[in-house]
Amino acid sequence: MRVKRVFDLPDSLVKRAEELAREDGVSLDVWVTSALAQKIGAVETAAEFFQRKSTGAGKGLVSYLDLIPENPPMAGDELPAA
Repeated sequence: MRVKRVFDLPDSLVKRAEELAREDGVSLDVWVTSALAQKIGAVETAAEFFQRKSTGAGKGLVSYLDLIPENPPMAGDELPAA
């Protein structure tokens, strides 16, 4: 299903979106749809992470990390000095 909407956007925002769409070789409609979908995905992913954090999901991970042997980090993987 497709629905048409009218948005009141600043000219500078529309102009930049048109430029980026042209660079990507797509129409403004396709570019804006993709940008909106990416933003929705990012917001939903962040919400999922916060929800998992609040429910304590992932606490069992520590038991797996405890199985890793105590070896010094490989060259280039060291933490910077504090």
